Amino acid sequence: MAMPVPERSSALLPAGERWTAADLDNLPDHGIRYEVLNGQLIVNAAPKPKHQFVLQSLQVGLLSVLPEGYWVAPGIGVLIGDDEPIPDLVVGLGERPMEERGVAVAQVVLAVEIVSASTTLQDRLVKPAVYAEAGIPNYWRIETNSFKGRLPGESVPVLFAHIRGENGEYELTHRISAGEPATLHSPFEFTIDPATLLR
Repeated sequence: MAMPVPERSSALLPAGERWTAADLDNLPDHGIRYEVLNGQLIVNAAPKPKHQFVLQSLQVGLLSVLPEGYWVAPGIGVLIGDDEPIPDLVVGLGERPMEERGVAVAQVVLAVEIVSASTTLQDRLVKPAVYAEAGIPNYWRIETNSFKGRLPGESVPVLFAHIRGENGEYELTHRISAGEPATLHSPFEFTIDPATLLR
């Protein structure tokens, strides 16, 4: 379950009003995923198996068509000012960040979120706004469960592909439901049938 931590621990962090990515270095490493969004510390529970299988299938699919110079990585932080959100999957361009605490936002060409019951608000509203404002050119959201706004007869998973428009906000380019393969052209050509993500 994702939830902001209500108070900072003075034993772990210096006094201040907002959490920063640098503050994460002072937190204990107990296998818990911490991220900073808009100055708030977000603590996420371990994802469920379905989420991880969808993530793995998408990563394998992207790796099979990845152009030269691009890389794919699950669960690494994106450094955006003092924030460090962690998309479920990142596609980057250029040198892979091997020793850094996260990846510079300027390298990220695609952020992917797989919606879970505990991350619905973050994945649908908060993170896309943060990613768009930071200049990430592509955002994909994958719905694996029934959701509000699901079309009659539409099968899950459903992939929503967005491109950052001239106004700095994401614009929906594709809504791809399971059993309806489509080809995306940004950040590179990739044909997907979301049904394959659950096989």
